Amino acid sequence: MASPTSPRLATTLCGIRLNNPVLAASGTFAYGVEFESLLNLNHVGGIVVKGLSREPMNGNLPPRIWEAEAGMINAIGLQNIGVRAFVAEKLPGLRKVKTPVFANVFGYSIEDYEEVVRVLEAQEGIAGYELNVSCPNTEHGGQFFSSDPGLLSEVVGRVRRVATRPMIVKLSPNVAKIEPLALAAESAGADAISLVNTFVSLAIDARSRRPRIGNNFGGLSGAAIKPIALRLVYEAAKAVKIPVVGLGGISTGEDAAEFLIAGASAVEVGTASFWDPRSVIRIAKELDAFCESEGVERASGLTATLRLH
Repeated sequence: MASPTSPRLATTLCGIRLNNPVLAASGTFAYGVEFESLLNLNHVGGIVVKGLSREPMNGNLPPRIWEAEAGMINAIGLQNIGVRAFVAEKLPGLRKVKTPVFANVFGYSIEDYEEVVRVLEAQEGIAGYELNVSCPNTEHGGQFFSSDPGLLSEVVGRVRRVATRPMIVKLSPNVAKIEPLALAAESAGADAISLVNTFVSLAIDARSRRPRIGNNFGGLSGAAIKPIALRLVYEAAKAVKIPVVGLGGISTGEDAAEFLIAGASAVEVGTASFWDPRSVIRIAKELDAFCESEGVERASGLTATLRLH
């Protein structure tokens, strides 16, 4: 019987042992502890908590979510309780879970990133960090960390000097070429990269002639972005030597297998958790069943096996 803890699925990411390569993506699984009544958190490959900032943030004005034809547009605005409240209120519960926990970190200046990681460094119960670099740097005129290799290298390098735990850098797809950004993150000290984040998008109400999202623009996720995400994962994995974590429209075990084949060492499940809170475990089981049906001894053996024509 397929199992999320099958030996076929066991793997490592940045030296961290995982039951399986299917992680819960940031922003879609709250802080993890909120899901403990719905599923066994110890069966999840890893938990990437909701993005943490230096101070609490209320997020954007509603409406903040719009269901698109094959996905979802959101403009939550990185609402969160702040890193210190996370340490006091959420981390104690996460310490009881065996599943590795990754803290997603973001900021609007390099000092923001440094301070959040500095606070977390003093705490037990965190396996590693995921830096969300899809934010505008307010000290550089709003230039996005994720779109400039130099700026990206600077923030990763500065956080690297603070962080003793493994560090994943989450890249944006809203760039002309992904390879320079992937290489910049690697050179600056990233232990892995994850991609993709959401695609900047616009939904319009034709009758009111206004955006359907209160913040005007939002991030598109879900099935619609999977083919593009697969291409970007493939390109990034070919460019760097560090592991790649793939995400973008994964809702089945076969989807997860496709990302591994494209070059990912692990995957993250995001939007699917909104309509199926147990999806991260279901997908791991389906991946195990896929490997069994295809005669694959270890899921990790799928990584980077794409054969182009």
